[in-house]
Amino acid sequence: MKKILITLIAVMVFGAVSSQINPNEKLVYSGSYKMSGLMTQLAQVTIQNELVKTSKKSFLHCSWELATFSKWDTFFKIRDLYESYVDPTTLQPSLYKRNIFEGGYAKTEKYIYAADRRTINSTSQRPKKAEEKKTFTVGSNSMDLVSSIYKLRKIDFSKFKVGQTSSFVIIFDEKEYPATIKYMGKETVSAGNLGKKECFKLSIAAKTNKLKGKDQNLIWITTDAKRIPALIEFSIPVGVGQIALLTAN
Repeated sequence: MKKILITLIAVMVFGAVSSQINPNEKLVYSGSYKMSGLMTQLAQVTIQNELVKTSKKSFLHCSWELATFSKWDTFFKIRDLYESYVDPTTLQPSLYKRNIFEGGYAKTEKYIYAADRRTINSTSQRPKKAEEKKTFTVGSNSMDLVSSIYKLRKIDFSKFKVGQTSSFVIIFDEKEYPATIKYMGKETVSAGNLGKKECFKLSIAAKTNKLKGKDQNLIWITTDAKRIPALIEFSIPVGVGQIALLTAN
C-alpha cells in the first residue's frame, strides 16, 4: 500500500504540465489502484498554488497534499504534505518542505537553496530522533519534487512531433532522478468537472524502480491554455492504478 500511494505522488510530478500558471489554481484528484480486478479509490490528491509576499520578495507557494480516504485509514493511513516556494517568473525554487505520515512512518524535511541553485542545505527529522543536517550539490537544472512540476509547465507540446521527448531531473531524498516524457499524439478523455477534453497523450519513463514497463505509464494533458493533467495511468511492480481529475478551478 505504501509503495502504491507514494507512486501516486511520483507520477504527479512527471505529469503536471501546463503553459500557464494560475497563482490561485486548485486541482483535486482521486487516486485508485486495481484490487481484485476493479479500480478502487484509495486517496485524494490536492494541488494548489497561492502568491505570497515577504518584505523583500514575492513567491509562488505550491503545495501538494495526499490523504487516504477515511475508510482506508485503519488499514494504512497517509497524510503527506509537499511544499515549494518558487520565483513566480523564473520558477526557480528557494525553499522546499516535506511533512509525511505513512502508516506510522513520519518524517519532516526542508531544503534551502543557495544563490547558485546548485547547493542545498538540508534538514530532516523523524520522531524521537536527532535532527540531521546536510549540505549537498546538484545539477544546475535539477529541481525538487514540487518545483519541477512548474518548470515542466512551460513545455509546449503542440510543437512536438509524435515520439519526441523532453528530459528533466528531480531531486528526492537528496538524490537526483533522471526522467523523460515522450509525446504520443492527441486523444479526448474525461476531465472531471471540465467534461470531455482534447488532450496531449504522454508516456513517462524514469530511472526508478517505482515505474514499470515501456509506454505503460501515461498521462493526458488538456490542449487548452491551462494544460491541466486530466488522467494518469501507471504501472508499478505490484500492479496498476490511475489518478483521475475530479475538479479544477
